Amino acid sequence: MADSFQMANYISLCVWLLSLVVLAMSHETYIVHMDLSAKPTAFSSHHTWFSATLDSLTTTSTHVTSSSSSKLVYSYTNAINGFTAILSSSELELIKNTPGYLYSIKDTTVELDTTHSTQFLGLNSNSGAWPVANYGRDVIIGLVDSGIWPESESFNDHGMSSVPSRWKGECEVGFQFNSSLCNKKLIGARYFNKGLLSNRPNLTLSMYSARDTFGHGTHTSSTAAGGYVKHASCFGYGTGTATGVAPHARVAMYKALWDEGVFVSDILAAIDQAIIDGVDVLSLSFGKDGLPLHQDPIAIATFAGLEKGIFVSTSAGNNGPDLRTLHNGTPWVLTVAASTIDREFTGILTLGNGDSVTGLSLYPGKSSLRQLPIDFVGACQNNFDYKKFDRKIVVCFDNNNTFFQQFFNVKRLNVSGAIFITNTTGLELVMQSKYPALFLDLESGKTVMNYLQKLKNEEAKASIKFHGTHLGTKPAPSVASYSSRGPSC
Repeated sequence: MADSFQMANYISLCVWLLSLVVLAMSHETYIVHMDLSAKPTAFSSHHTWFSATLDSLTTTSTHVTSSSSSKLVYSYTNAINGFTAILSSSELELIKNTPGYLYSIKDTTVELDTTHSTQFLGLNSNSGAWPVANYGRDVIIGLVDSGIWPESESFNDHGMSSVPSRWKGECEVGFQFNSSLCNKKLIGARYFNKGLLSNRPNLTLSMYSARDTFGHGTHTSSTAAGGYVKHASCFGYGTGTATGVAPHARVAMYKALWDEGVFVSDILAAIDQAIIDGVDVLSLSFGKDGLPLHQDPIAIATFAGLEKGIFVSTSAGNNGPDLRTLHNGTPWVLTVAASTIDREFTGILTLGNGDSVTGLSLYPGKSSLRQLPIDFVGACQNNFDYKKFDRKIVVCFDNNNTFFQQFFNVKRLNVSGAIFITNTTGLELVMQSKYPALFLDLESGKTVMNYLQKLKNEEAKASIKFHGTHLGTKPAPSVASYSSRGPSC
């Protein structure tokens, strides 16, 4: 028995020691901040100093088998003073004891956060900010985002003057992206993914270039600086001339946000390059929570931009409506929340008795619903007899905070359309429904319910006309329900 006990203890000790060895040898990606004033004069640049620091690990660590070139992911000279490297825990401890070391942080992910908007903001060609600022002429807006779709009409360079000579950027060639896709409007496009690939070495990227694959960067850049696009609409809603807030400004895209992941190290590299290239404005629509300002690499990088005279605009986040959900609450940047304008996209419900009510909808289909049977379902729960309502317009109403579940329950059915009576906030998240849906407030819902109750045994019918646009709604602006709120601390 004693021998068995000793053997068990011996095995446990071996496992523990092995785990320590594995831990020491396992590698992760770290962002390391260095003190520039500590750089020895023998080194001609930051890069050579950082490389030499990593080279020194090969002679002091028994676990290191890779060279400094394979360890070094990025070296930064503007956004921060430091580098990103692939290190084991023991190597990181050695780095901490080298001259010039300040602190380090593990590379982590960040969170990704029109035709009438400019009119609502009071921008016009006769007076005010647009003519005074010359529509943003020759201002270079750098966006760190998911890339750009260069063929978009918003980035047409008709009427644009020559690219400012102070511009030092370039149009980087990549998959499905040639340098010829840049012009006098889209003057730069680069991409950064070394941090993503160092954290996920077995990853295969779907689009190895600055081209946008999910629309976020194209959306933000056209909102900021898109040119005039006539006859624009969203599935037939809000038809008009679309334009960005600064239609004569230049756009430079720095793709660091990928479908496959987003890491701080790539964002730092993008900001670092944007400062070198000479952007005037930096737009960042993402955020990182939970770090004090003096340890937040992105906050430090934006301060470096501020010191170079760059105006930095960031997003507040999409984690509302609770308080203290704000990220990017940094004093030296402009933090922008999501808000509404005085426009609503609507549909009109006409009942069989001729009464009409207007609700919200962004249904993209082209057809209206005409004189179809309409039936009250109630809560539209999972277990209702959906076959009974086949090819009908169903009316769903249940005031117990189950709206979103009701919406997805109906989505699975073969109904012709749906009316949701609700006072739930956040309808903008589902308004672009794949099936014909109209969202009514409680007051408008009473009209529908009274009609259905009076008919009793008669068949009720209704029609819905989509693609309505209503201006002048109040209150406006108001903070969107999904937008993050302050305070920041």
